[in-house]
Amino acid sequence: MTENIISFRGHTPEISNSAFIAPTASIIGDVKIGAGSGIWYNCVLRGDMNEIRIGENSNVQDGTIIHVASLGQGTYIGSRVSIGHLALIHACTIEDGAMIGMQATVMDGALIEAGALVAAGSLVPPGKRVLKGQMWAGTPAKYIRDVRQSDQGMIDYIWPVYRDLAAEYIDSGLDTGKPK
Repeated sequence: MTENIISFRGHTPEISNSAFIAPTASIIGDVKIGAGSGIWYNCVLRGDMNEIRIGENSNVQDGTIIHVASLGQGTYIGSRVSIGHLALIHACTIEDGAMIGMQATVMDGALIEAGALVAAGSLVPPGKRVLKGQMWAGTPAKYIRDVRQSDQGMIDYIWPVYRDLAAEYIDSGLDTGKPK
């Protein structure tokens, strides 16, 4: 273990060898991170009271906090998901190919369906469901419009860039955030 990968309550984080964990990120407890994913600088993933699951090729950008509910659900993030800088993700589900903008908050029991987009600075309240292919924005977040081709182009551009950047960090020896 390293100082930033912390076992808790008998759970040790399980991290793919091809996932990048920044040395200043903290990964605690019942957390699983899939291949090609990146957990960037100053992120906290605290699976201390429930589980956190992150699929393949997803990116959790700098300063994001991911936590769980002590009673209720863990946090589930699919594959090819981009979560922008300084987001707060709490006891919710984000399906494959979705994007969460910078400084957005997604709260307990919310479901962000595949391919949905939550705009930067938005607050998705507890229990809300953002349908597949929709864009939501505001505080509280509400439906704005369907995801446009230009939005989809951005979503499809970001996750591979972060996947490749994570691989470059690993290849450069900068992946000091997890055990070798």
